[in-house]
This record gives sequence, structure tokens and C-alpha cells, in this order.
Amino acid sequence: MSDKTSYEVTDGIAVITIDNPPVNAMSAAVRKSCWDAIDKLAADASAGAAVLICAGRTFIAGADITEFDKPVEDPWLPDLVEKLEASEKLIVAAVHGTALGGGLETAMGCHYRCALPGARVGLPEVNLGLVPGATGTQRLPRLAGVRKALDIMTSGRPIGAEEGLEAGIIDKLIDGDLRAGALAYARELLDTHAPLKRVSQLEVAAGGIDDEFFSEYLQGLSRKARGFFAPLQIVKCVQAALNESYRDALKTERRLFDECKASSHSQAQRHLFFAEREVAKIPDVPKNTPVREINRVAVIGAGTMGGGIAMNFVNAGIPVTVLEVDQAGLDRGLGVIRKNYAVAVDKGRMTQAQLQQAMGMIAPTTDYADVASADLVVEAVFETMQIKKHVFTKLDEVCKQGAILASNTSSLDLDEIAAVTNRPQDVIGLHFFAPAKVMKLLEIVRGEKTAGEVIATAMATAKKIRKVGVLVGVCFGFVGNRMFFPYIREAQLMMLEGIPPERVDQVVYDWGMAMGPHAVMDLSGLDVFYKLNNEWQDRPDDPVYCRMINVLSEMGRLGQKTGAGTYRYEGRKAVPDAEVMEIARREAQALGVQQIEVSDEGIIERLLYSMINEGARVLEEGIAIRPGDIDVIFVNGYGMPRYRGGPMKYADMVGLDKVYAAINKYRDRYGDLWWTPAPLLKQLAEEGRSFREWNENRR
Repeated sequence: MSDKTSYEVTDGIAVITIDNPPVNAMSAAVRKSCWDAIDKLAADASAGAAVLICAGRTFIAGADITEFDKPVEDPWLPDLVEKLEASEKLIVAAVHGTALGGGLETAMGCHYRCALPGARVGLPEVNLGLVPGATGTQRLPRLAGVRKALDIMTSGRPIGAEEGLEAGIIDKLIDGDLRAGALAYARELLDTHAPLKRVSQLEVAAGGIDDEFFSEYLQGLSRKARGFFAPLQIVKCVQAALNESYRDALKTERRLFDECKASSHSQAQRHLFFAEREVAKIPDVPKNTPVREINRVAVIGAGTMGGGIAMNFVNAGIPVTVLEVDQAGLDRGLGVIRKNYAVAVDKGRMTQAQLQQAMGMIAPTTDYADVASADLVVEAVFETMQIKKHVFTKLDEVCKQGAILASNTSSLDLDEIAAVTNRPQDVIGLHFFAPAKVMKLLEIVRGEKTAGEVIATAMATAKKIRKVGVLVGVCFGFVGNRMFFPYIREAQLMMLEGIPPERVDQVVYDWGMAMGPHAVMDLSGLDVFYKLNNEWQDRPDDPVYCRMINVLSEMGRLGQKTGAGTYRYEGRKAVPDAEVMEIARREAQALGVQQIEVSDEGIIERLLYSMINEGARVLEEGIAIRPGDIDVIFVNGYGMPRYRGGPMKYADMVGLDKVYAAINKYRDRYGDLWWTPAPLLKQLAEEGRSFREWNENRR
């Protein structure tokens, strides 16, 4: 054994304790020490049974994911699980914290499982694009039944110990001290001559489970997990558990695990797992940077965005003052907030009392003096520089020293906004995404003079309100919108070229995006993009650029909110409109835009590769810290599917040489204005390197 696992005997019961901080990941060293501990148990005449328990804050929280792309080191986890089960001496797993993935598989290899009431168990491998690969797909159905096992594995969501007890995954809940309770439980099992319950030898309950059940389950999955590969493979594993011998079904599990692991989906999802953890690391803002207390927040603007922002803080238990210029606007905004909470009540997500409590945490006002005591003020007014400067001038006058002044701007120059204050070090961008109460992404924009502790506070606040905070630099559009504009640009141009918007949107939807570009523009409002384009001060002179946005906006066709935009709307249903394509044809003729045919692959290339090229510039300029930061932004804020990994990971998987060649192809067709390859992309493509390798070489 190593220092990862200890072994001692108490009153005839061995206690095998895993101690591998911070989360007792089942690394090769832990597996080896556990293997040795089981051998020691077998040879120890003083021990009649064993308790497998973990030190620290949790049971085994999963496998060591960093080992997934390395050669397997013995003992292999499936072999360790089988060794636990084969023990001739009874073994009880004692669970606290979380037993996830390989942790739950290890526990299911033991003969019995006890847990503290607050513990959680699950098999979340699907979130990494994998099937549980250490016998989990075979053991869980034998304990919990087919439907429950499928629900747990295909969702990836852990369940509480109480639910686990009801499902048959946990055998006993322990009140009080886990070690003492587990020892008492093991003694009770020994004294009553309880059998060694080997899960692999249990039958899978097949009542009500037939081909029709699996067919219906797969139909439901196709909606809930659209496009994902791993959930369908999990279903195949459970079908094997039902229809094959345990040993044959394990071979099916292993084969499908290997297929998943080698897939682009799993590569993408594992990349995001690490990228979403790395975004919190800011090279020049150390982990020990002081963080300011945020006990009260003010939001300037009670519109849709301001109200949604306020709800985020209220939901985190932070009282909010909401300011609007007049009482009518304030009443309207509070009415929308109340309506949103009422929907949650109707759906059973909160009680009427909780609604009243939430509304009681919002202090409405039309007087700037009432925001003077706020620790953080978030401006959420119109995306116009003049208005934002006016707001920040006022905030600088009334807010206390040390208050953080944040702008929800989606594209404007934060440094220009900060310059109207006498405290630019306290100014930061907090770009929430619509709808603010739902979207996980928070782009945190650092100005030239933003203080390190303001950045640290913003990152900590993002976590507190359950957002994924990503730090970016100042430029028009920051990272997300700057890279999204080329995507919109190409969609707009294709409309002029005679490609119907519904076809572009369908191709993009089939590729995996939550919505196509035209549907997104109609949802956000074409006037929003119209205003953004007008605010872009150094935009290249191109009369073709986003021409249809301009024309439709000036016609009053603003999208869903006016019943017509790129599409006509019947309620919320988008209906293709022949008039729009006729307008596009006339505009194309006036602008000299040729009508073309384009393949589905060509549509994806133009939309995605234009975005990737801009992403390379964003990295060169230091606007984004890492390629993974860009990927986190697009997956959490722009509806890009996790199984694509984000634009930069997708580029790496396609191959930067292919992306570069395609960009050169479009430069030859359309000229240098929009399609000049980014120097970084050109360099990496010619060197045969990836964005990942470029990032690693900078460390």
C-alpha cells in the first residue's frame, strides 16, 4: 500500500481509508493501494469484514480524468471493482459527499453500501461523452432497475442518498458519525450472517421492459439529448444487461466505452470539462487576491435585461435596488419580474411565500441617491455610449468609495465609459446574456485600469450567482459578439446570394446549434443588431455588410416582437416569408451580389470558419486569455453544442490546415476585406500545430 490508502482493524473489522485530496479521485496510485488493501484483508485473520471509506470532504468523486488520454496503468478500475466483489470477506462501502462515476462503480463492487443522508451518488460520465466504463452500466440496472438506471446515466445528474436508498443503490442511511455507523453496520451484517451480495449475480428486473419501452425511451432521448452520441450508447449497454450474460454485456460496455472515448464528442466534452475550470485562473490575478464583500447590489434599468440581472442576485440571497427613470417604467419592470417568479410558482419550482420573499428583496426607486450604499452597481440601460456615459457620471457622484461600477454593455468601449468617472480602477464590464435569468455565461470585461481585486470580486460573484464567468479584454464586441458578427455577416450575405434563411438555419440546427442565425436575430430583435452595427466606429466600408438587417429594420420588421423579421410569426412559430427573399433578390441585384449554389458543408464552413478566424485574432490580441475561454463562451452563451467543444476546439479537431485552406478559398472568391487569414491561424496551420498546442507552449 501507499500513502493514498491506510488499513487498520477495529473490533474485527478492517477499515480501508482512501486519502487522495482534494476529491479522492481514483488514480492509478489509489487503485494500486486499494488492490493491496484487499489482498491484505484476505490474508488478515483478525478481520472478518471491511469498511471502505474516504478521508476528507467526499467519497471517491470519480476517476482521474487526466489519465483518460494516457496508456492504462494496472490495476484497471474494472478489475479493481471485480476484485472487491470477489472478496470472500464482506466489504461495506461508506459514502459521504459524492460517489460519482468510478466512485459509485467502486461502491457497487462492494457487497453493501451505507451513506450519510446528505451524500449524493451518480454516474455522470455522459457529461464527458462517455458511458460508465467500469461495470457501471451493468451494476446499476441490477440495483435500481432499468428505467431508473437509464435516467441516472443518460442525464448524468446525481441523486441524493435518500433517493438512492429508495432505488436500492444504498442499503442503509447512517445518522451521526459515518465511520462509527459503518463499523456498526458491518458488525450487524457479520453477526446476522448476511450473504455476500454480489451485484453482478443479481437479475435485472425485466417487468414491463420490452422493445417498445426502449424505442419510446430512445425517442425521448432524441429530444432531450439531441445530437449527443454517448446517451444512445448507454441505452445499448442497458439493453445488453437485459439480454446478454453479465460477461458478454461487460464486453459490450467496454466496446462502447472505447468507441465513445475515441469519438470527437468525448474529446470535445472532456476539453470543456477542463476549460470550464481553467477560466477561473487569471495569470496576473493570484488566487489570494483580496475580494470585496458584495452584500447589496443596485441595477440601473428595469427593462427585460435589468430585471433578469436583478433576479440573479435575489436568487442568490443578495438584496437589490432597481432604479428606473420614471415610475411607469419601474412598475412595468417589477411586474415582469413578478410574472417570471409566478411562472416558477405555477411549475412548482418555488412557493407563493418564496415569491413574496423574493419580491421583498427588491427595492424599487427612481432616485440615484438610493443606490449610494450599494457594493456593486450594474448598469443595464440602452446600448448607446452617450446614455451609458451619463449613467456612469451620475454613479460616480453618488456611489460610496470602494463600490464596483459595472456595465452590462455587450460591445462598447469599457475604457471610454470608465473615463467619465474618477475611479476607473473600480469599473468593470459584466455582460449578461439574454435571458439573463437563464443563460449561464457572464463575460467579465477588464478595462485598462480595472483593479485586480475588482476582477477577483467579479469572478467570485459570478460563481455566487451560478454563472460561468469568463474574463475578456476590451474591443468592440469583446470576445463573444466580436466572433459572432462574422457568423451573422455570412448568414446575411448568403440570403443576398439566394440561399433561403430557413435552409441556413436548418443546416446549422442539424450541426447542433440551439438555433440558426436568422432565428437568433429575430429572437434578439433585428433592431439590436442594427444599433450595434451603427455603434461600430471603425467598421469597414462595405455596403453589402448585414444589408438585410438594415432593410428589414427600417421596414419595422424587427423579429418576433413585431410579428415579422426575417420570418413571419404565427405566435412564436417562424414561417418562411417569400417577401423577404424577394427583397433580398432586389437588394442583391442593386449591390451586384451574384446568386450561387452552396452545399451544406459550405454553409457550415462559411459560418464557423469566419468565426474561428476572428477567434485567432482575439487570441493574438490577448482579448481572450486562452482558446478554451473562447470555447466556454460559445457553449454557455451562444447555443453551441457541447459535443462540438466550442469554435477553437472544433477547429483543432477539423485540422487548422483545412480551416486555413478554406479561408484562402473564400478570400479568392470574396476578396481580402473579410477573409484575410489571421496571422496566428496561418502560422499554426503551416507549422502543423493546433490552438491547444499553441496555448500549452505559452505556459
